[in-house]
Amino acid sequence: MKEIVDKTKKLNTVSTLMEDLRSLGVKEGATILVHSSLSSIGWVNGGSMAVIEALINVVTNKGTLVMPAQSGEWSEPSKWGNPAVPESWWEEIRQTMPAYEKDKTPTWGMGLIPEVFRNYPNVDRSNHPSSSFIAWGKDRDQIINQHSLDFSLGEQSPLARLYDLDAQVLFIGTDYGANTTFHLGEYRAPGAEIVKEGAAVLENGQRTWRVYHDIEFAEEEFVQVGVFFEQEYRVQKGLIGLAESCLFSIKEAVDCSEKYFTQKRAE
Repeated sequence: MKEIVDKTKKLNTVSTLMEDLRSLGVKEGATILVHSSLSSIGWVNGGSMAVIEALINVVTNKGTLVMPAQSGEWSEPSKWGNPAVPESWWEEIRQTMPAYEKDKTPTWGMGLIPEVFRNYPNVDRSNHPSSSFIAWGKDRDQIINQHSLDFSLGEQSPLARLYDLDAQVLFIGTDYGANTTFHLGEYRAPGAEIVKEGAAVLENGQRTWRVYHDIEFAEEEFVQVGVFFEQEYRVQKGLIGLAESCLFSIKEAVDCSEKYFTQKRAE
């Protein structure tokens, strides 16, 4: 914490963050998918709550705020790597993992801002056990209500609804390596490898282990996709507090990702 205070030259407040968001190009009525790193902003008076309040105040209820709320621990244990668990545990994990419940299950690896935002008034969460999204605002229900278990980030996911709504992506101190929207382009490019996944879910009020289908993701390519993207499309860049931030079109990001992976798989 001292290190964050020491590097912060100007106090960050709800008001200063609102000014920074508007300077970057975030507008009232916008639909925004936010990826964030609280520590990158510097010291913020009010922490994650202040960031969320600034976002809500700028977008207003005429727009919609969306964040990834992934819970990667609710997944097939044989594929875990951070850390891996012994093979002798796998079946017992499948049998004993608590069912995903959107109001209870914590986010995992998403940072503090989404974890606080998911408990905000009028925020709802989609029903996918590992790849959920949270949303607040005008188009909340349209975005999250029909999130399919199979193909978690594909055509029946919040990402596709955000694409339909011509939404924007906002990075606050994050980069393309964590850009969820590139996944939709992976689905749309031909030749994706289909794999089986699994998670504990509730069906008719009863916990059950469900096996479902998805594609083999290639997040390790996303930084390179980002380089390709910035060569082709306009990205608005600036600072939110101390955080290097940018704002861009979801449609353009998905279309670029589809083009990249189409070429990559044809090699």
